[in-house]
Amino acid sequence: MTLRHFRTLLDLSPAELGTILSRAHALKDGRGKADAPKPLAGKSVAIVLEKASTRTRVSFEVGVFELGGLPVTLIARDTQLGRGEPIEDTARMLSGYTHAIVYRTFGQERVDTLAKHARVPVINGLSDQFHPCQLLADLQAVGEVFDRRGHDFSGLRAAWIGDGNNMAHSWINAAALTGLELVLACPEGYRPSDAIVENAKKLGAKVRVVKDPAEAAEGAHVVTTDVWASMGQEEEARDRKRAFEGYLVDEALMARAEKNAIFLHCLPAHRGEEVSAPVIDGPQSRVWDEAENRLHAQKALLEWIVAQ
Repeated sequence: MTLRHFRTLLDLSPAELGTILSRAHALKDGRGKADAPKPLAGKSVAIVLEKASTRTRVSFEVGVFELGGLPVTLIARDTQLGRGEPIEDTARMLSGYTHAIVYRTFGQERVDTLAKHARVPVINGLSDQFHPCQLLADLQAVGEVFDRRGHDFSGLRAAWIGDGNNMAHSWINAAALTGLELVLACPEGYRPSDAIVENAKKLGAKVRVVKDPAEAAEGAHVVTTDVWASMGQEEEARDRKRAFEGYLVDEALMARAEKNAIFLHCLPAHRGEEVSAPVIDGPQSRVWDEAENRLHAQKALLEWIVAQ
């Protein structure tokens, strides 16, 4: 068996991504059936949370349970990790108890360090630089609407509006794996990492970064955004609100997209800031399907990664 980690989407090949997405659709369709598989029976998964969480915690806990396993949730501040125990020691210790580790943390280097010293698969539940589990759910939501159950999203165009953050970086990586065309509209000073953009382009991604949200949304099949100030950026909220003036996803911006375009948001959302209430609560919104898909996509990921 080969030890595999899921630190970013690029830990997967396009074919592997397609396998996971196809399985996520099947698990969603078959949820609750008596013959649902239990590939984690007799196994446990540690869910280590250094950042506050709603969707990540609930979706992984329920997902591990539905796959027959035992979820063990650790709030870092209540553990020795929160009291300064080295990540390396935590990795070695948890590897002796559990069969996989989900880690929701700050810098991406913390995920990489845990993975380097763990003897079991490590899943990035969120870092400051990437949020790959959310992208699995997003791609599943896009696939449901546009009938794409594998990894081939060529011919579709997505518009990212707002901060060049961990979600933007994960969309960029998704473009490298799926053939999806991606245009990101970000204000100066809040653009995505040039290195991440250039690496994706080397892998064949069709990615552009522009300043004008209207240019990004023009002809898009998917319009997506995130809060303007993420966790840990609360002190920057006032400056960010000024910088992102004009980046609200409202009905006028959605009108520039394709008629069948959908709106996505990883949540939590601030209505009236990054998105208007008529958009997120309107008929083009697939936000709640997207949120539910965290469960199904992560179950598919857990099946795949623990079986390696």
